[in-house]
Amino acid sequence: MGLRIKKNDTVLVITGKEKGKKGRVLSVSPSKNRLLVEKVNIIKRHMKPSRKYTQGGIIEKEALLHISNVMLICPKCSKPTRISNTILQDDKKARLCKKCREVIDS
Repeated sequence: MGLRIKKNDTVLVITGKEKGKKGRVLSVSPSKNRLLVEKVNIIKRHMKPSRKYTQGGIIEKEALLHISNVMLICPKCSKPTRISNTILQDDKKARLCKKCREVIDS
C-alpha cells in the first residue's frame, strides 16, 4: 500500500499534543510511515558548532510525525478528508477526495 499523503500537501494534525494545527508537508519518509510538517511538532536540539550551524547552541526544528496522526485537507472543499485512489480514463492513477469526490491531483 502506497502512502496517500505527498510532499506539499496541506494536512491537519488530528491527535497528540499538536492536535488542530495545520501545515504543509515538507518531506515524507515511506519506510518509516512518517512525515515532516511545517511549524508542527517543534523540538529543541542542542547542536555543536558546525558548518551548517556556525554558532551552535539550541536550535528549534520540526520532528517527524506518524502518518496516521494527520489528515489531508482537500484543496477543493477545504475540509479534512480521507482519500481514495482511482484510475482515470487515460489509465493514470489519481487521488480522490471522499467528501466532494473531486480529483486531488492528476
